[in-house]
This record gives sequence, structure tokens and C-alpha cells, in this order.
Amino acid sequence: MTSSSGWISTMALLWIVGIMTPLAAQEPSVDLAGYRADCGVTVRWEDDRLALSWPMGGDQAGQLVLDLRPGWPLFRTMGIRHQAGESLWTLLRGAHPMTYLLVGTRQAPPGRPPEMSVFNVFFDSPVTRPFQSYASKLDLKRVRVTSRGHRATVALGEVTIGPFTGDLEITVYRGAPLVHVEAVVHTSEDRRAILYDAGLIFTATTPSRFAWVDPEGKLCRERVPGDEAVRPVAVRHRLLVSETATGSVACFPPPHQFFFPRDRTDNLRTVWFGAGHRGLDLHFGFGIRQAEAGGGSFVPWFNAPPDTDQRLGVFYLLSSGNAEEAIEQSLRFTHGDRFPKLAGYHTMTSHWHMATAVAALQQKAKGGNRSTPDFVGMFKDMGVEMVHLAEFHGDGHPQDPGPLRLTEMQAMFDECRRLSDDTLLLIPGEEANAPYLGLPRPGKHPGHWMYLFPRPVYWTMKRAAGQPFVEEKSPYGQVYHVGNRADMMNLLEQEGGLAWSAHPRIKASSWTPDLFHREDFYLSDHWLGGAWKAMPADLSHDRLGRRVLDLLDDMANWGQKKYVLGEVDVFKLDHTHEL
Repeated sequence: MTSSSGWISTMALLWIVGIMTPLAAQEPSVDLAGYRADCGVTVRWEDDRLALSWPMGGDQAGQLVLDLRPGWPLFRTMGIRHQAGESLWTLLRGAHPMTYLLVGTRQAPPGRPPEMSVFNVFFDSPVTRPFQSYASKLDLKRVRVTSRGHRATVALGEVTIGPFTGDLEITVYRGAPLVHVEAVVHTSEDRRAILYDAGLIFTATTPSRFAWVDPEGKLCRERVPGDEAVRPVAVRHRLLVSETATGSVACFPPPHQFFFPRDRTDNLRTVWFGAGHRGLDLHFGFGIRQAEAGGGSFVPWFNAPPDTDQRLGVFYLLSSGNAEEAIEQSLRFTHGDRFPKLAGYHTMTSHWHMATAVAALQQKAKGGNRSTPDFVGMFKDMGVEMVHLAEFHGDGHPQDPGPLRLTEMQAMFDECRRLSDDTLLLIPGEEANAPYLGLPRPGKHPGHWMYLFPRPVYWTMKRAAGQPFVEEKSPYGQVYHVGNRADMMNLLEQEGGLAWSAHPRIKASSWTPDLFHREDFYLSDHWLGGAWKAMPADLSHDRLGRRVLDLLDDMANWGQKKYVLGEVDVFKLDHTHEL
């Protein structure tokens, strides 16, 4: 459609909404009982509008005017005002915040221990089963303003997104240029797994210019007509900017919470703009999105247990500058997507399946010089200083009794030396999974585990009858042969090694370390404990990684001082990926 016909269609739609609204429908009253002006956010309620104003820093104040008339776009205006004067820069006008839900089912893998929750799962892919897509609907029955600390929140109800209901919460913060929009919704239905998209939909004027940083690090700008078909875009930093003559609005998700666990970190195009999003909206909009497929064999989505408040959020940052300035301001909230340096500490990450050894041997067989993998630069750019690898997990020959395995171990050690420098240390490691440390459930593997040694150690996971525990073997030097638990513990003790449960209480370690927390190897100082990852994902939780935080408590209550490392557990990494 042309822009003019789009405007006519919009007016017709608003007219239809108007005549379908009961004549008795009125703007809801605003409950201000929980609001205190000393939070630093000014709230004014006048007839059909609710205006929020707050200092953003410097001499600028953010302003958001909500339209409380049923059927009208909720965001009447969003802009910036100079505190010293009355000039207002309007950045967006006539927009409605929307949340889109993909609702599928949660299913436990076969043979799952019956005592374990169906929601404590990674090996699941709801996209392989029927699922439904829904767009949010706001029936404006109630408005409540509350304040806490230096923030104010407007809760509007009732929001319905398919089988989920709740409130739309809008929060602004004194001293920050942010508008935080969350659909806070729940369902009584069981075994639900979800994904969400969020954004702003326009019914009259539409943004015409967008900017983003592409996966190659290039700033892209594009003028977009109002009838442009919806387009997902691959970006860095999960960030899209609407740029106007008076300033910019950057749109991005909660940085750590937005990704559910996957085996891959490839870029699945996390923002969108255009008309017809998910086939549920005819109007033009822009926002953030999640991909229902891609990224490995298992794409588990988010848990949504019954009667839990799922917080489906997005941030909008207001800037009086251009897109470059808005991007720079946005990245301040994520330290530029880097780990900040902590005095006296090094930043370490564990459990990366980079297959460096096998790649090095393959390159050697082809001839030519070995290149530097993308992940080396990526770790440095992220401020990571120490990377503990998890080699030979689907690659290589970990169960080989010697000839192949020792060659691959030597390649791992050589690559770690070659790729390390004074800013990045690659630490050899392996998700060993040999049965010696663990207790199997009937018909099940005893659980996955990692190890770490303070120097290169050659060892095999097999020991033939009569074969010595340790022998000198050229060109490797000392080589250990492990055939049982005693051998493995002896190796850890002699070489000062550590071992711990990989992904405890989930995946192929669902019953560990609980099953063996009284065993000798667990009680040893050489058993470190476990590893932390935000898995499974549940947007109702106020903390990430409860599975491992609970384990840390339990390990303390079992009586030993145990620890958890941060693990990532993904395969491959290159500069186009989004972590």
C-alpha cells in the first residue's frame, strides 16, 4: 500500500475500534497510592493522559506521555526536554508497545528420572511440535503507578497474549535515558515453553530511518518506507536504532536474560522492522525478536511453568544525538559487551568445544600455515583473559588407547601455546566423560565431567591388562593410563589436577553430583564441585542460573567447601556470532 492509503486504513481501523468500544467505556482512573515524588520521576495525570518526566543526566529530561483512551496508541509521545527550558524534542509519536508470544509445549527426554521436573531440561525442541503465535492485546481497565528507589513503574491491565494474561509494566529511572517495557504475564496451562518478540507498532506516522551495526562491525543506515515488509536483521549488540531529525531511540533486550541456552552462538537476527510482524500485525513497527529454530540439535526455548509471572522485556534508550551516539550510550549499560576488569583478578571462562586440535591436524595434513581462529580475537574483544577448552567432545578419538589420542593431545597443547600471549591464555581441557568419576543410573552414563591440570598431561582413558599406570613414551614423555576410579584419582593427585561436574543436574548430568556426593572422589579436594550456566531459562526468575546456585547451597550443606566455575558449553565461535 502507499503511505496515504496506509494512513486511511489506519484511520478506518481506529474508527472501527471506536465504534466497537462500548459507549460506556471511559479512561480508567489512575491509582497513585504507591507513588512517591521523591523517587525523582514526576508523574502527572490529566484527563486522558498520564505524563512521566525524569532527569536523564546533564540538562536533559526524558518525557513519556501515555494516552489512556481505549483503542488509541498508548505512547502518545516519547521525547527529550531540556530541563532549563521548555523545548521538547519528540522522538516517537503514536506508538503502541506490543509483545508477541510463541507458545509451545515442554517435553522431557525419554528415560528422565521421574522425580525431576519436566522444566529442568535442555534436550528439547518445542519447534518440532505444534506451537501457536499470539500478539498482545491491552484492555485498559486499570492503571497503577508505584515507585521504588529511583524508579517509577506504571502497570496497565489487562494484557492478554493467547493463554497468558497480566499487566504491561513501564518503568523509567532517574538519571538514566531508559524506558523499560515489560509484559508481565502468566498462564494456568502446564508444560508451556515460550519465546517472545517485542516492539513498537505505529498507526499513523512511522519511523523512516534505521541504523544498526552489522555482524562485520559496519554501521548500516537505511531509509525504510512505511509499507516495507517485515525484515529480521542480523546485528551486533542486539541493538536497533530509530533515527530522526531530532534524535534517536535505541531498542535492545535485557542483555543477559534474552538468550536461552543453545549449542551454538550463531547470529539468529535478533531485531526486526517493517509491516506484518509474525503475520499478526498489518502495521509498521520495529523491535527485538527471538528465533524459534536454529543453533544446534536442541533449541529449548524458555520455560513457562503455570502461575509464574513471565517478564517479557525490552528497553528503549532516548538520545538527542544520532545513531552512533545512541549506540555508544546503549553499550554503556553492557560495558561495551565486555567483561570489566576486576583489580587482582583474571577473567576466566570454561567449557568451550572449539575442536582446535582436530582443526590443527587437518590443516597440517593439507599443508600450509595454521591461521588464527576467529575466537581468539573475540575473547580478547570481550575482555576474557583465560579460556578453558573442552576438546574431543564429538571430535577426535578420546577413547583411543594411545596412537591417535596422544597425537591429538599433543596438537591441543601445541595450539594452546601458539594461540596464547600476554593478554589471553588458552588452557587445555576436555569434557572427559570417562566412567571412572561418577555413579551410573541403570542404563545411563555416570555423568559428564571436566578436568584441568596445571601443566600439559598426557593420558589415555584405557589401561590394558598388565599395562603400567605411567610410562615414558617418546616423544611425549610421561604418559598415564587410566582404567578405573583409583587410577583416575591417582592421576589427579600426582599431577595436582581438578575435576568437576559439567552442567550438573541437567543434560547428561541430570543426577550428578547428588548421586555420588558421599563417594571418595567427590569428598576429595581434587573434586572442585560443579559449573554455572543460566540453564534452563525461565523469565520469571529474579536471578539467572538458579539450578547451580541451589547446587552451591546444597554442596555447602553436604559438608565440604566446593566451588562452581562459569561454563559456556557451546560449539564453535566466530566474529559474526552473538553471545
